[in-house]
Amino acid sequence: MTLSLRQAAALCAALSVCALLAVPGNAPGLSTDGRLTLAVFALATCAWIGTPIDDTFIALGAGLALVVTGVLDSETLFGTLGDATVWLLICAFVLAAAVAGTGLAGRAAAFLVTGARSVRQLVHLTTAALVVTAFAVPATSGRAALALPVFLALARALGERRRLVVMLALLFPTVILLSAVATLIGAGAHLITVSVLWEATGEQIGFTRWLLLGLPLAIATAHLAAEVVLLTTTRRADRKGPVHLTAEQIQEHSEQPVTGPLSPAEARCALLLGTVVALWCSEPVHRVPPAVVALIGAVVAASPAIGTVRLKDALRTVPWSLLLFMAATMAMGVALSESAAAAWLVSGLPGGSAVPAWAFLAGVVAVSTAAHLVLQSRSARSSVLVPLVIAAALAAGVNPVAAALASTAAAGFCQTLPASAKPVALFSDVPGVPTYTPRDLLRTAAVLAPLTAALVLLFALAVWPLLGVPVADR
Repeated sequence: MTLSLRQAAALCAALSVCALLAVPGNAPGLSTDGRLTLAVFALATCAWIGTPIDDTFIALGAGLALVVTGVLDSETLFGTLGDATVWLLICAFVLAAAVAGTGLAGRAAAFLVTGARSVRQLVHLTTAALVVTAFAVPATSGRAALALPVFLALARALGERRRLVVMLALLFPTVILLSAVATLIGAGAHLITVSVLWEATGEQIGFTRWLLLGLPLAIATAHLAAEVVLLTTTRRADRKGPVHLTAEQIQEHSEQPVTGPLSPAEARCALLLGTVVALWCSEPVHRVPPAVVALIGAVVAASPAIGTVRLKDALRTVPWSLLLFMAATMAMGVALSESAAAAWLVSGLPGGSAVPAWAFLAGVVAVSTAAHLVLQSRSARSSVLVPLVIAAALAAGVNPVAAALASTAAAGFCQTLPASAKPVALFSDVPGVPTYTPRDLLRTAAVLAPLTAALVLLFALAVWPLLGVPVADR
């Protein structure tokens, strides 16, 4: 078998780290468990970067290695799969299947976009509709699959205006990826971040607190990205022409009804989804955990009497591979924290007042924004970066919650290459519809990457402190 340059470099890096850790004189102050943890962490990271092996397989192998070497006990590894955040995601996917089955999301999107009378209005109304889907569908790939029929209907209705179709093809995945930070269930990476924060610091971030911090950033980032996509993919002449989209035009290209009164199933689904979201947002009042609320909603959504989806059909939509990946990487996070390996790894960085908090956060945001060029999996990026960011933040006197949130939000940018994220790949090749090229992606990313990074940094330094997340560690 012939190794590529990237695979060879990753293998050499992993073996070098393991060799250094194996020498007794190296890594002073690091325990045996810490050495083993770092060796497993390095091998897993390099495998994620440099091999085509499935990410979940690598994560499970790393978790198993930590158990076999005695760094973790088996209860810790298997217990992560029963974590409340995992159950929250499972139930959220059942709810999403109920929404998708009724066509409610497509009806809502059609209602918004048919109100547009100009290209800019169309772009921002579409953006608003896509941001709202973060509450109904967990994970960016699920939202992309749900939004694709809406895009196809818009593309065919605007068939003669090719550049607008290309712009919309790029707008959909861009907004889906950047608006995921709106909710805790927006991406599996968020659940990994919350779990690692809890294990490392005892700080718990629930659905409501994440919503308070993430939704304003998601709205600002999504609409900023919409303007960037519009200006980088269209000319002034393309933006001048009026837009006249009717519900009938959208209906011609949609298999499910987008006009007329709600069907009984749609009405029940809308009521259920609204109730679940309201209960999630009001958690501080009633004190019912979000996972329990989601489980109640999932049971109602799949109930024989008033449900809109069969449970076995809904469970087929759950990404079990992602859940296993999350469970294994949560265990890795526990090992990095309990063995003090993460703290040792960043101990060489300047701490205390040597580095201003703004400079530390700027470095975290820059590294996290660029990380998708090396680690294509969003969850893998959080698994690698967040434990190190938290340890470094504690050493530098920076609030680990602010640092972890900034890292996770910045890592949501992954639109540079078609292979950088599943939604980008999905919309890059739509049969019968003109779409964007790698050059279009690069041109947009060159403008969008620094702008989104600057916006995340602005929120971490100026907005989140007003919402109860100070920059300095308490």
